[in-house]
Amino acid sequence: METPQRNRSQLASWGNWKVILLFLTALGLLCGTGWIFLNKGLYLLPDKMCEGTLEQDTAKQVLPRARSADSGSATQGSGDQLSFWCHVNTSNDSWLSGEARVRPISRKDWLGSYQDSRGKNQIIRVSADGIEALAQINSEANTSAVYVPCTPPVVPDYNASQPYAVVGEARVNGPARAKGLPLGQTLTDFAYQLTQHAYKLAECKAPRDFPKELPRYKDH
Repeated sequence: METPQRNRSQLASWGNWKVILLFLTALGLLCGTGWIFLNKGLYLLPDKMCEGTLEQDTAKQVLPRARSADSGSATQGSGDQLSFWCHVNTSNDSWLSGEARVRPISRKDWLGSYQDSRGKNQIIRVSADGIEALAQINSEANTSAVYVPCTPPVVPDYNASQPYAVVGEARVNGPARAKGLPLGQTLTDFAYQLTQHAYKLAECKAPRDFPKELPRYKDH
């Protein structure tokens, strides 16, 4: 038969274990909450940034967690001189940026500007309704670009015969959360949004309809 003293000893021992378990649980929750707090920078960004051309989900797909993050955008010039920029910077030295600008450049020359003479870049391309897009998959640049023909409202006489286009480009510098094809696709979608926005701002002649999205790289 167990003595009252032994029962009290067992209860005290069980009570101590309960205190320890409660302490460890609270510590785990505190550490988890602290980790979330210290890495919530991207989650505090607006749902839509840069005049609607960049979504918070896109930044979270591309950039690793960070204590803090900020975004910004700017428009410069108009017509054949228009440029639009967008960026997201983080405290861990990773940043996502993109721009779209009106340029006097042919489709051939635009494509040629992304060719690597050493042949180290793997470039994948898609097109739809005269719109061209590409992604550099095996490149330290981690860059995607979009080309949309555009005739600005006013073109200088000396460039009257030169083809114009809105050219969008998106890239990530520093550590990236995504890699390879998924990263190239996300950057291309971002560049596409920038290009559409700049096309409207530049008031290109013969306004066009843009597909909701470009063909997916995985389908080609």
